[in-house]
Amino acid sequence: MEIQKQQQSKDSVFFRDGVRRIDFVLSYVDDKDGERKQERRRVFEANLVKVGLELEIEDKSESDDRKTYFVKIHAPWEVLATYADVLKIKVPFKANDIPDNSEMPMNWLSTPFRLPEPIMQPEPDFFTAPFDKSKSDFFLIEDRDKFFLPSTRNRIVYYILSRCSYIRDECGERDKKGIKRLLNNSTYTAAFPLHDSRYWTKSKDVNCDSDRYNLYKYWAGFFSFFKEQPLNLIRKYYGEKIGLYFAWLGFYTEMLFFAAVVGTLCFVYGVLTYDDNEWSKEICSDEIGGNIVMCPLCDKKCGFWKLNTTCNSSWQSHLFDNVGTVFFAIFMGIWVTLFLEFWKRRQARLEYEWDLVDFEEEQQQLQLRPEYETKCNSRKLNRITQEMEPYLPITSKCARICLSGATVLLWISLIIACIIGVIAYRLAVYAAFASIMKDSPTSNLEVVGPYITPQLATSVTASCINFVIIMILNLMYERVAVWITDMEIPKTHLEYENKLTVKMFLFQFVNYYSSCFYVAFFKGKFVGYPGDYAYMFGKWSKLRNEECDPGGCLIELTTQLVIVMTGKQVWGNIQEALVPWLMNWWASRKARSYPESLYSRWEQDHDLQGFGQLGLFYEYLEMVIQFGFITLFVASFPLAPLLALFNNIIEIRVDAWKLTTQFRRPVAAKAHCIGAWEEILNGMAVLSVVTNAFIVAFTSDMIPRLVYMYAYQPEGEMNMKGYINNSLSVFNISEIPLPNRPEDGENPLWFNSSITTCRYRDYRNPPGHENQYSHTMQFWHILAAKLAFIIIMEHVVFLVKYFVAWMIPDVPSDVKARVKRERYLVQEYLHNYEVEKLKIQLSQQSHSECTCTPMIYPSLTKHEVLSECL
Repeated sequence: MEIQKQQQSKDSVFFRDGVRRIDFVLSYVDDKDGERKQERRRVFEANLVKVGLELEIEDKSESDDRKTYFVKIHAPWEVLATYADVLKIKVPFKANDIPDNSEMPMNWLSTPFRLPEPIMQPEPDFFTAPFDKSKSDFFLIEDRDKFFLPSTRNRIVYYILSRCSYIRDECGERDKKGIKRLLNNSTYTAAFPLHDSRYWTKSKDVNCDSDRYNLYKYWAGFFSFFKEQPLNLIRKYYGEKIGLYFAWLGFYTEMLFFAAVVGTLCFVYGVLTYDDNEWSKEICSDEIGGNIVMCPLCDKKCGFWKLNTTCNSSWQSHLFDNVGTVFFAIFMGIWVTLFLEFWKRRQARLEYEWDLVDFEEEQQQLQLRPEYETKCNSRKLNRITQEMEPYLPITSKCARICLSGATVLLWISLIIACIIGVIAYRLAVYAAFASIMKDSPTSNLEVVGPYITPQLATSVTASCINFVIIMILNLMYERVAVWITDMEIPKTHLEYENKLTVKMFLFQFVNYYSSCFYVAFFKGKFVGYPGDYAYMFGKWSKLRNEECDPGGCLIELTTQLVIVMTGKQVWGNIQEALVPWLMNWWASRKARSYPESLYSRWEQDHDLQGFGQLGLFYEYLEMVIQFGFITLFVASFPLAPLLALFNNIIEIRVDAWKLTTQFRRPVAAKAHCIGAWEEILNGMAVLSVVTNAFIVAFTSDMIPRLVYMYAYQPEGEMNMKGYINNSLSVFNISEIPLPNRPEDGENPLWFNSSITTCRYRDYRNPPGHENQYSHTMQFWHILAAKLAFIIIMEHVVFLVKYFVAWMIPDVPSDVKARVKRERYLVQEYLHNYEVEKLKIQLSQQSHSECTCTPMIYPSLTKHEVLSECL
């Protein structure tokens, strides 16, 4: 046996005869107590043979660990043709004769970014039609062994494997079927199609295309980051579903370039106007900021402080809190619409090019999940197919949905509880940091000393704790989401994925964004004033609500966003690349000591990681969460699109590298769109307009400054002189309640009894006023201006959004014409084919039945449906 193995090429994807292609591989280990498993395997493999598949078994003595058996599966032409007919797989019947007029002007400029034509277009362009076994001579079949692509072959074989029973018919247990259940109960250890070659070298077999090698060479290398993606080759090798993901990711990255440029310009504007920042100058000056005594920021442990201690954070805040930010928030609202509308057009073009135009109906009607078929005992008539099909009773369906919804709500409540815990941490720890850092040696550091404040220390540690909680909850919730989706028994694969997508996204939305929502919309908004502070759980908790710096809360939202966003992206890329590599290195440690000729193709792939049912789902989720960061909170950090752009350039190549080198080849799957993610992106686009309007109005200090400049500037000039003094209210120190006063030793040395008042951030009447400590008229003017800004910004952006969406058609006109042309040709060629076939039959009958002059067969008119197609 070992001699045969040495003679066989290590890159072989064929049976021992070198002719029959291996379409799928199953592996198992013979357990000592595995009699039941052995029986299941025997029945399962016998049933596979019954449906026409051919098997070849590799003994464990041939494997690198001397424990694993491999079952190689080949689907002959009859099986492929039968199931291609059942699944309505589209195959070519005529070369595409529509001229390609897509040449762009100045096309030579894109030459450095292009890949070789055989890589970009690995197959000729054909008109296609659903395969019909009874009309096999209608299609362009030159070589039956190569007519169906390997990705189509493994999809057909997996369809059979997922529906094949593993118990004898007389046992009567209908749900005992499918390779998925056999993998879950460890009857088989793995089931996968083979890669066509090693990734770093071409296959020595001339009948192998070596697409994996081409993908690694032209796509997966990091130094190809500026090149276009070979989407047609990805689709050919991995199937349409994975091809669509990389098409969407590439398009999203291209569109991010424009957002990144505008965001960088807005940031540069903040840098260039750095010295014109009048309010920061006032905060930092010894005459104004140095003489303003501020009220304590926490009870007992915080002393009085001078305004100029927040000098640095005020300057930093201006980089993001300026007029350019308002412009960028409006721009991003329009950018999101352009991105989604242009993606619809790109997707429509791919649907046509990849034969996915009518796929949704096929998906719903033909590809019921095996789990649905086995778990639904009731049957009803399908009005479309007029056949009896399984269905889930409405009472059972409602009960399952209610239980599922309650579980999701429970977990979302758990996240909210954790976030409240982090907020309580911020409130409790701030006082401790303020007390510790008062005499801390860090204040003496020349460069970073002034930046290390109690606010910064609290914000950074809370953000890090929040990030760790997010990651832990993610790991726990993944299993729960899959379990409750399985419990609902979705009917089709598409429905299953959409249900799981919504559940996971709802959880992740709350998990990742709740801390940012807190800082943006709650922190510093419900503080009270020195004589009557607001507390998180009432005064007994002693957890006083946080205040914003005089420079504003926007800089803290920026800090939170940067930590969570960049932390997630860096951690995600390390995890995606490093973990599979380490696991594969460990799994193949024994095989590396053997000669290469003994390390067969199926063993190499067996030692790789399985891509998994949710492999692509997590890739989408990662990008959609990032999309939320750069849209929902972009007003606080214009550089977010630039960070996302750099991340995505790396992400595309990391995903390509791991898929090509670290994972087994996934089973090819079809999809006509990106599924529920498209609706989620649309929802986030609408929400982003609202959140950014509220951030500019309530988190930023933009509106109070404009109101001051236009209505309250004492000298009537259009400048910001005196703004800081105007924005701070006065409180009588003697009226501060004893529980709120600083303890002995907490006040700085410069504080003495001659200081009788302190300032705090609000618009309230001073002591001695007839309505002391109640809100001034300026407060209500600013509130009215904020609400007016929100209404105006939302209406303007929504108006532009919907106008742009109306102006841009979802399907390009040339694609519509091509679809109609193809439908017309299918009908015409089928018509001509049937006519020719009938002529031949009549001619044969006339020769065999009579000797009279054959009837001249009249030319039949074309079906009226042709005009309808046009």
